[in-house]
Amino acid sequence: MRGRVNSLTVRMALAGILTALIAVALVAAGVLLVGRATFEALMAQHGNAAAASYEMFDKSVTRVLIGASVAGLACAIILAVLIAREIERPLAEVARAARRIAQGSYDARVARPGSRELASLADSFNQMAASLQDQERQRNDLILSFAHELRTPLTNLHGYLQALQDGVVPASSDAYSSLQEEIDRLLRLSNSLDVLVTGGAVGKEPLELDLVPIVEALVELHKHSFERRGLKLHVALGADLRVRADPDALAQVLGNLLQNAGRYTPDGGTVWVRASAETESVLVSVANSGGGISADDLPHLFERFYRVEKSRDAAHGGAGIGLAVVKELIEAAGGRVGVDSEPGLTRFWFSLHPASR
Repeated sequence: MRGRVNSLTVRMALAGILTALIAVALVAAGVLLVGRATFEALMAQHGNAAAASYEMFDKSVTRVLIGASVAGLACAIILAVLIAREIERPLAEVARAARRIAQGSYDARVARPGSRELASLADSFNQMAASLQDQERQRNDLILSFAHELRTPLTNLHGYLQALQDGVVPASSDAYSSLQEEIDRLLRLSNSLDVLVTGGAVGKEPLELDLVPIVEALVELHKHSFERRGLKLHVALGADLRVRADPDALAQVLGNLLQNAGRYTPDGGTVWVRASAETESVLVSVANSGGGISADDLPHLFERFYRVEKSRDAAHGGAGIGLAVVKELIEAAGGRVGVDSEPGLTRFWFSLHPASR
């Protein structure tokens, strides 16, 4: 019973009845008090007795007033019920869709009503549902990606340790180097997660530093892996490229971009590394030859856990967080990142504020 009283339709009907009753009471008061006295005065002027005047008034005005009041009250109730149902129907649909989302059905959507206000509510709800669905997709991708990324080094570590324990592999410097590589891989993954969680805020003040030695050191670090695959490397660095940045973050950014270039450049291809002073910034770019990136993928490359290569082959992609880390670190330093791609060439770039001179 209480639920029925709390229904929007019932409450609007009661509000309509109350409004109609107030209107009827005001009109009745005016007619019965002011109108009756005026009617009696007019009838007296024409020689009618008071009793006859009362009877004529009751037969004419009073009955019409009562009939009009009943009709108006009925119309008010009907209109209130219709309007309430028109409002209650989309609200009930939103409530049903919200319960479906609460149960895990993130594809729930609601139809767009004709009313502008209710349409705005439906649009906001559908936008929220789409955002939740996208977050759920990212969560699933995160679980799958990190399960894969953790499985490979842990499997290798387990294999090496088991082989060392059984005496199959001698305890040599090469074996320990292989173990250290897998540990470093896990540490890089952990550091990338830290960057994403903190939004690039690693708690270090940016320093004024020369970009050239950092780029040269990172290029030298990756040169051996490029040469092993027959990749040609071209480096063009300008002079006096001083910026304000965290050197560790900058090294991680360049390392991620060079690693990406090496991963996606076909054997025998070319990688270009350039840095130059622009009007109000220092621009660094890492480009590589190859098939290019589709226009559909380009807007999403810096999103967390987005992968152009959907297979989880380590040769063609990692966990999908390398470029997201690049974006977080550069934007934390006040810079910008971007990508350009066409058939045969892909170019990633970032810009930083120059150091004050």
